Amino acid sequence: MKHLFTIIYIAIVTLSLAADKPNIVFILADDMGIGDTNCYGDEKCRINTPNIDALAAEGVRFTDFHVNSSICGPTRRALMTGRYPWRFGATVNNGPWGFCGPRPNTEKYTLGKVLKKAGYNTGYIGKWHLGTTMVTKDGKKQGLTNVDYTKPLVYGPMQFGFDYSFILPGSLDMYPYAFIKDNDWQGDVSALKGWSAFNRVGAAEISFESNKVVETFYRESELFIKKQNSDTPFFLFLALTSPHTPVCPGEEWNGKSELGPYGDFVMEVDHSIARVKQALKEKGLYENTLIIFSSDHGPAPYAGNILKATPNQISLLEQQGHYPAGIYRGYKFSIYEGGLRVPFIASWPGKTPKGQICNQLIGFNDLFATFAELTNIKLQEDEAPDSISFARLLTKPSSNGDRKDLIMQSVTSFAIRDGEWKLCLCPGSGIPANSENGKGNDPAPNAAWKKALEEFKGKPHQTDLLKAPFVQLFNLAKDPEEKNNLASKNPRQVEKMINLFKKQIADGRSTPGPKLKNDKKIEMIPLKDRRLPEFVRNLFTH
Repeated sequence: MKHLFTIIYIAIVTLSLAADKPNIVFILADDMGIGDTNCYGDEKCRINTPNIDALAAEGVRFTDFHVNSSICGPTRRALMTGRYPWRFGATVNNGPWGFCGPRPNTEKYTLGKVLKKAGYNTGYIGKWHLGTTMVTKDGKKQGLTNVDYTKPLVYGPMQFGFDYSFILPGSLDMYPYAFIKDNDWQGDVSALKGWSAFNRVGAAEISFESNKVVETFYRESELFIKKQNSDTPFFLFLALTSPHTPVCPGEEWNGKSELGPYGDFVMEVDHSIARVKQALKEKGLYENTLIIFSSDHGPAPYAGNILKATPNQISLLEQQGHYPAGIYRGYKFSIYEGGLRVPFIASWPGKTPKGQICNQLIGFNDLFATFAELTNIKLQEDEAPDSISFARLLTKPSSNGDRKDLIMQSVTSFAIRDGEWKLCLCPGSGIPANSENGKGNDPAPNAAWKKALEEFKGKPHQTDLLKAPFVQLFNLAKDPEEKNNLASKNPRQVEKMINLFKKQIADGRSTPGPKLKNDKKIEMIPLKDRRLPEFVRNLFTH
């Protein structure tokens, strides 16, 4: 009898603990701008997003939420690890496109592992792009022609702490075009296919079609949710491949938007929330589920209604009255807010107040500490060293947040937030020199650097590159569109922010705790980076 009472007691405690922990569904769009939603874009948005808007009406909409990079890979590393992506070293076993290899230590502490520690069932469905190790036919690093698609991955989502996964290894315009379930390739990967955006023709599963991918991810998410129960909390990471190119909405979404195919594709993204909600309600799990919707960075300047990737075609959408970046300057790849500030909405029935707005500064790297706090997990001293919990803001969005500064990146350059101030460590948009895909992000690097050098009047020392006219300082509270560079008028503020960044590099962390080591040497202005203009690199190499 005593043994029976013990079993009953343990069962009651287990159920109680499970009830205290929310299920978490995190939906991440790909290349979706803050202005692609009605609740953020207002009159500058010409796409209907009823489900995203409803989620905002049911919960909290964050207005100063930032990714850590305006390209997808680094942002996903920060999100998954709670560590700034520039602290990690180079990839290993790396190939092009969807064959990208892993970065050492990205799997050491992850969202999947911290939630498993909290007793969660963990699932990852969608775009991966965090690196894989594929078995090759010749024993060499994975590449375009040597992968053995009959053998499971050696390294993938399972190594990141996910009990279940169903992924595409890279973006939808990067082959191999094939799904991987629990590290096993699905189907017969023996075809050659390519899609409209860049027409990258490569290995594909014989029945794989680009316009069916998003719907496939929705069905997989529904199946995952149907397998859950109220006894054990779960975490579902749904990483969409849309509206990233190729712009290929499912057949039932064609013609849904007055804006054209791009609008159709965004509407299919909006549908993700409806599908998740319905599956949760059918299982009786909706009331204790925190649903979060966001995007990995701003909109691609080459995407739009022309299906072929076309330099600066985002301007054609703007001519139609739709502004994917909203009021903000710049797009994907850039250092400006249009590439870094993203939609972020959280709804948790009975917990998040309805229709509230939070204006506090938050970064994607903060999700790690937030999920740890929500699930009663104490982080180790070397775990998530750049993550600050914003759990309190989910229920009290008008209170002050704990984050005061944030480090972000474009493709080539760093940006530093310090309260309302933002410092960009470059004279232009921070995109690669002579980048066709980055066109539309102005000023272009070559022109910006030439102008800065003319203003400087002489050959600068490397330390001069951390001052005006080589940097840009904006007060985002007064100038959210980043029109007025105040760097020359505020040298002390520039110096303060430079020193803040130097300290966070030296400490190996930005949160309190013992010093840690970065995985590589960090240069605030990487002058050897071939993506900088050649004449800039030559100034310091001869």
